[in-house]
Amino acid sequence: MGKKRKLSEDSKSGRQMVHTSLLLVLLAFVSVTAATVAWFTIADYTKVKSMNMEITSGANLRFDLDAHKTFEEYVKTLSFGQIAARIIQDKGFDMRKVPLEPVTTTDCSTFTLENGTVVDSKKGSYLEFVLHFMAKQDMIVHLSSANSGGQKDGTQIASANPALPRAMRISFTVGNQTDIYDPGMENTSTVSGNTKTFGLPAAGNMTYNNGNELFSLKADTDQPVVVHIWLEGTDEACTDELRGADYSIQMRFVGTDEDGNVLDGADKNEKE
Repeated sequence: MGKKRKLSEDSKSGRQMVHTSLLLVLLAFVSVTAATVAWFTIADYTKVKSMNMEITSGANLRFDLDAHKTFEEYVKTLSFGQIAARIIQDKGFDMRKVPLEPVTTTDCSTFTLENGTVVDSKKGSYLEFVLHFMAKQDMIVHLSSANSGGQKDGTQIASANPALPRAMRISFTVGNQTDIYDPGMENTSTVSGNTKTFGLPAAGNMTYNNGNELFSLKADTDQPVVVHIWLEGTDEACTDELRGADYSIQMRFVGTDEDGNVLDGADKNEKE
Protein backbone atom coordinates (compact mmCIF):
# COMPACT_ATOMS: atom_id res chain seq x y z
CA MET A 1 0.00 0.00 0.00
CA GLY A 2 2.86 2.32 0.88
CA LYS A 3 4.59 1.61 -2.42
CA LYS A 4 1.42 2.35 -4.39
CA ARG A 5 1.01 5.65 -2.56
CA LYS A 6 4.63 6.52 -3.20
CA LEU A 7 4.28 5.64 -6.89
CA SER A 8 1.13 7.73 -7.04
CA GLU A 9 2.89 10.66 -5.41
CA ASP A 10 5.88 10.27 -7.72
CA SER A 11 3.56 10.17 -10.72
CA LYS A 12 1.77 13.29 -9.52
CA SER A 13 5.09 15.02 -8.92
CA GLY A 14 6.25 14.05 -12.41
CA ARG A 15 3.12 15.48 -14.00
CA GLN A 16 3.59 18.73 -12.07
CA MET A 17 7.18 18.98 -13.31
CA VAL A 18 6.04 18.44 -16.89
CA HIS A 19 3.33 21.08 -16.49
CA THR A 20 5.84 23.49 -14.97
CA SER A 21 8.30 22.88 -17.82
CA LEU A 22 5.59 23.46 -20.41
CA LEU A 23 4.59 26.67 -18.66
CA LEU A 24 8.19 27.91 -18.64
CA VAL A 25 8.55 27.12 -22.35
CA LEU A 26 5.29 28.96 -23.06
CA LEU A 27 6.43 31.97 -21.04
CA ALA A 28 9.77 31.99 -22.86
CA PHE A 29 7.95 31.90 -26.21
CA VAL A 30 5.70 34.77 -25.17
CA SER A 31 8.72 36.77 -24.00
CA VAL A 32 10.51 36.28 -27.31
CA THR A 33 7.35 37.18 -29.22
CA ALA A 34 6.86 40.32 -27.11
CA ALA A 35 10.47 41.34 -27.68
CA THR A 36 10.20 41.15 -31.47
CA VAL A 37 6.67 42.37 -32.13
CA ALA A 38 7.82 45.99 -32.03
CA TRP A 39 9.74 45.72 -35.30
CA PHE A 40 8.65 45.91 -38.93
CA THR A 41 8.99 42.54 -40.63
CA ILE A 42 12.61 42.64 -41.80
CA ALA A 43 11.79 40.60 -44.92
CA ASP A 44 9.15 43.14 -45.94
CA TYR A 45 10.82 45.98 -47.82
CA THR A 46 7.84 48.34 -47.60
CA LYS A 47 9.16 51.34 -45.68
CA VAL A 48 8.16 54.87 -44.80
CA LYS A 49 7.46 56.64 -48.08
CA SER A 50 8.40 60.29 -47.60
CA MET A 51 9.46 63.03 -45.22
CA ASN A 52 9.02 66.78 -45.10
CA MET A 53 11.17 68.80 -42.73
CA GLU A 54 11.42 72.46 -41.78
CA ILE A 55 13.87 73.81 -39.20
CA THR A 56 13.44 77.31 -37.75
CA SER A 57 15.02 79.37 -34.97
CA GLY A 58 14.62 82.72 -33.22
CA ALA A 59 16.06 86.07 -34.33
CA ASN A 60 19.15 85.84 -32.09
CA LEU A 61 19.88 82.26 -33.10
CA ARG A 62 20.77 80.94 -36.54
CA PHE A 63 22.23 77.84 -38.15
CA ASP A 64 23.30 76.36 -41.46
CA LEU A 65 24.68 73.20 -43.03
CA ASP A 66 28.16 74.78 -43.16
CA ALA A 67 30.26 76.83 -40.75
CA HIS A 68 30.60 80.57 -41.45
CA LYS A 69 32.67 83.42 -40.06
CA THR A 70 29.85 85.86 -39.24
CA PHE A 71 26.37 85.54 -37.74
CA GLU A 72 24.76 87.18 -40.77
CA GLU A 73 25.93 84.34 -43.03
CA TYR A 74 23.78 81.81 -41.14
CA VAL A 75 20.06 81.32 -41.83
CA LYS A 76 16.81 81.15 -39.85
CA THR A 77 15.22 78.35 -41.84
CA LEU A 78 16.42 75.19 -43.58
CA SER A 79 14.05 73.30 -45.86
CA PHE A 80 13.64 69.63 -46.56
CA GLY A 81 15.09 70.17 -50.04
CA GLN A 82 18.26 71.80 -48.69
CA ILE A 83 18.86 69.01 -46.18
CA ALA A 84 18.10 66.36 -48.81
CA ALA A 85 20.65 67.94 -51.18
CA ARG A 86 23.33 67.89 -48.46
CA ILE A 87 22.64 64.24 -47.65
CA ILE A 88 22.96 63.38 -51.36
CA GLN A 89 26.30 65.19 -51.38
CA ASP A 90 27.64 63.66 -48.16
CA LYS A 91 25.97 60.24 -48.07
CA GLY A 92 25.17 59.49 -51.70
CA PHE A 93 21.44 58.77 -51.40
CA ASP A 94 18.28 60.83 -51.87
CA MET A 95 16.18 60.71 -48.70
CA ARG A 96 13.16 61.70 -50.82
CA LYS A 97 13.45 58.33 -52.57
CA VAL A 98 15.11 56.12 -49.95
CA PRO A 99 12.75 55.92 -46.96
CA LEU A 100 13.70 55.02 -43.39
CA GLU A 101 13.50 51.52 -41.93
CA PRO A 102 13.53 50.43 -38.26
CA VAL A 103 16.94 50.49 -36.53
CA THR A 104 18.13 50.82 -32.97
CA THR A 105 21.19 52.27 -31.23
CA THR A 106 22.77 52.50 -27.80
CA ASP A 107 25.11 55.40 -28.51
CA CYS A 108 23.54 57.39 -31.41
CA SER A 109 26.62 56.54 -33.42
CA THR A 110 26.23 52.89 -34.42
CA PHE A 111 22.80 51.81 -35.68
CA THR A 112 21.71 48.20 -36.17
CA LEU A 113 18.83 46.22 -37.64
CA GLU A 114 16.74 43.80 -35.57
CA ASN A 115 19.18 40.96 -36.34
CA GLY A 116 22.13 43.01 -35.06
CA THR A 117 23.56 43.91 -38.47
CA VAL A 118 25.30 47.30 -38.35
CA VAL A 119 23.81 49.73 -40.88
CA ASP A 120 26.06 52.11 -42.82
CA SER A 121 24.94 55.76 -42.65
CA LYS A 122 25.10 55.82 -46.47
CA LYS A 123 22.43 53.12 -46.82
CA GLY A 124 19.52 55.45 -46.00
CA SER A 125 17.99 53.42 -43.17
CA TYR A 126 18.47 56.45 -40.93
CA LEU A 127 19.48 60.07 -41.51
CA GLU A 128 22.69 61.76 -40.38
CA PHE A 129 23.71 65.36 -41.02
CA VAL A 130 25.46 68.25 -39.26
CA LEU A 131 23.89 71.56 -38.29
CA HIS A 132 26.16 74.52 -37.47
CA PHE A 133 24.71 76.97 -34.92
CA MET A 134 25.71 80.54 -34.07
CA ALA A 135 24.16 83.16 -31.76
CA LYS A 136 24.59 86.89 -31.17
CA GLN A 137 25.02 86.34 -27.44
CA ASP A 138 25.81 83.53 -24.99
CA MET A 139 22.77 81.25 -24.65
CA ILE A 140 21.43 77.79 -23.97
CA VAL A 141 19.64 76.23 -26.94
CA HIS A 142 16.43 74.26 -26.41
CA LEU A 143 14.19 72.24 -28.69
CA SER A 144 10.77 73.90 -28.46
CA SER A 145 7.18 72.83 -29.10
CA ALA A 146 5.99 76.44 -28.71
CA ASN A 147 4.81 78.43 -31.71
CA SER A 148 6.07 81.91 -32.57
CA GLY A 149 3.53 84.69 -33.09
CA GLY A 150 0.43 83.29 -34.77
CA GLN A 151 2.34 80.58 -36.64
CA LYS A 152 2.31 76.82 -36.16
CA ASP A 153 6.06 76.37 -36.27
CA GLY A 154 6.77 74.52 -33.01
CA THR A 155 8.56 71.16 -33.02
CA GLN A 156 6.32 68.32 -34.09
CA ILE A 157 6.32 65.01 -35.93
CA ALA A 158 3.07 64.51 -37.81
CA SER A 159 1.56 61.57 -39.69
CA ALA A 160 -1.83 60.31 -40.83
CA ASN A 161 -0.91 57.26 -38.74
CA PRO A 162 -1.07 58.50 -35.12
CA ALA A 163 1.29 55.77 -33.89
CA LEU A 164 4.18 56.76 -36.15
CA PRO A 165 5.39 59.90 -34.30
CA ARG A 166 5.88 57.83 -31.11
CA ALA A 167 8.31 55.55 -32.95
CA MET A 168 10.47 58.41 -34.28
CA ARG A 169 13.64 59.65 -32.61
CA ILE A 170 15.81 62.73 -33.25
CA SER A 171 19.19 63.04 -31.54
CA PHE A 172 21.55 66.00 -31.17
CA THR A 173 25.20 65.31 -30.34
CA VAL A 174 27.78 67.89 -29.25
CA GLY A 175 31.11 66.40 -28.20
CA ASN A 176 30.36 63.44 -25.94
CA GLN A 177 26.88 64.68 -24.93
CA THR A 178 23.77 63.42 -26.76
CA ASP A 179 20.16 64.49 -26.30
CA ILE A 180 17.42 62.34 -27.84
CA TYR A 181 13.96 63.71 -28.56
CA ASP A 182 11.32 60.99 -28.03
CA PRO A 183 7.81 62.32 -28.85
CA GLY A 184 6.21 59.59 -26.76
CA MET A 185 7.78 60.89 -23.53
CA GLU A 186 5.77 64.14 -23.50
CA ASN A 187 7.03 66.51 -20.77
CA THR A 188 9.52 64.12 -19.09
CA SER A 189 13.20 63.28 -19.39
CA THR A 190 15.67 60.60 -18.28
CA VAL A 191 19.48 60.64 -18.11
CA SER A 192 21.85 57.71 -18.58
CA GLY A 193 25.55 58.57 -18.59
CA ASN A 194 26.14 61.22 -21.26
CA THR A 195 22.77 60.64 -22.93
CA LYS A 196 19.50 62.36 -22.10
CA THR A 197 16.18 61.28 -23.58
CA PHE A 198 13.32 63.75 -23.36
CA GLY A 199 9.88 64.71 -24.62
CA LEU A 200 8.11 68.05 -25.02
CA PRO A 201 4.82 69.39 -23.61
CA ALA A 202 1.99 70.76 -25.74
CA ALA A 203 2.83 74.07 -27.45
CA GLY A 204 0.90 76.23 -24.98
CA ASN A 205 2.58 74.57 -21.97
CA MET A 206 6.19 74.92 -23.16
CA THR A 207 8.69 75.99 -20.51
CA TYR A 208 12.48 75.89 -20.81
CA ASN A 209 14.49 73.81 -18.36
CA ASN A 210 17.26 71.22 -18.08
CA GLY A 211 14.92 68.57 -19.46
CA ASN A 212 14.69 70.10 -22.93
CA GLU A 213 17.99 72.00 -23.20
CA LEU A 214 20.38 70.75 -25.88
CA PHE A 215 23.68 72.66 -25.69
CA SER A 216 25.26 76.02 -24.89
CA LEU A 217 26.55 78.62 -27.34
CA LYS A 218 29.19 81.31 -26.97
CA ALA A 219 28.49 84.54 -28.85
CA ASP A 220 29.71 84.59 -32.45
CA THR A 221 31.18 81.08 -32.15
CA ASP A 222 30.22 78.26 -34.50
CA GLN A 223 28.95 75.07 -32.84
CA PRO A 224 28.61 71.92 -34.98
CA VAL A 225 25.83 69.54 -33.92
CA VAL A 226 25.44 66.03 -35.34
CA VAL A 227 21.76 65.19 -35.96
CA HIS A 228 20.35 61.68 -36.38
CA ILE A 229 16.76 60.85 -37.31
CA TRP A 230 15.50 57.27 -37.16
CA LEU A 231 12.58 54.92 -36.56
CA GLU A 232 13.27 53.15 -33.26
CA GLY A 233 12.60 49.48 -33.94
CA THR A 234 12.36 48.56 -30.25
CA ASP A 235 9.58 51.06 -29.57
CA GLU A 236 6.22 49.36 -29.01
CA ALA A 237 4.68 51.69 -31.61
CA CYS A 238 7.06 50.49 -34.35
CA THR A 239 4.98 47.62 -35.75
CA ASP A 240 3.95 46.50 -39.23
CA GLU A 241 0.96 48.81 -38.96
CA LEU A 242 3.30 51.70 -39.76
CA ARG A 243 4.49 50.30 -43.08
CA GLY A 244 4.14 52.77 -45.92
CA ALA A 245 3.08 55.70 -43.72
CA ASP A 246 3.97 59.26 -44.69
CA TYR A 247 5.17 61.72 -42.09
CA SER A 248 6.62 65.21 -41.65
CA ILE A 249 9.15 66.62 -39.21
CA GLN A 250 9.27 70.21 -38.01
CA MET A 251 11.89 71.44 -35.55
CA ARG A 252 12.19 74.76 -33.76
CA PHE A 253 15.08 75.92 -31.59
CA VAL A 254 14.96 78.67 -28.95
CA GLY A 255 17.77 80.36 -27.01
CA THR A 256 17.47 81.17 -23.29
CA ASP A 257 19.56 82.41 -20.40
CA GLU A 258 20.57 80.08 -17.54
CA ASP A 259 17.20 80.63 -15.84
CA GLY A 260 15.18 79.55 -18.86
CA ASN A 261 14.15 83.04 -19.94
CA VAL A 262 13.79 83.38 -23.71
CA LEU A 263 16.41 85.77 -25.08
CA ASP A 264 14.66 86.48 -28.37
CA GLY A 265 12.07 89.20 -27.61
CA ALA A 266 9.90 88.10 -30.53
CA ASP A 267 9.43 84.71 -28.87
CA LYS A 268 8.21 85.99 -25.48
CA ASN A 269 4.59 86.03 -26.64
CA GLU A 270 4.56 82.46 -27.93
CA LYS A 271 1.07 81.08 -28.39
CA GLU A 272 -0.29 77.61 -28.93
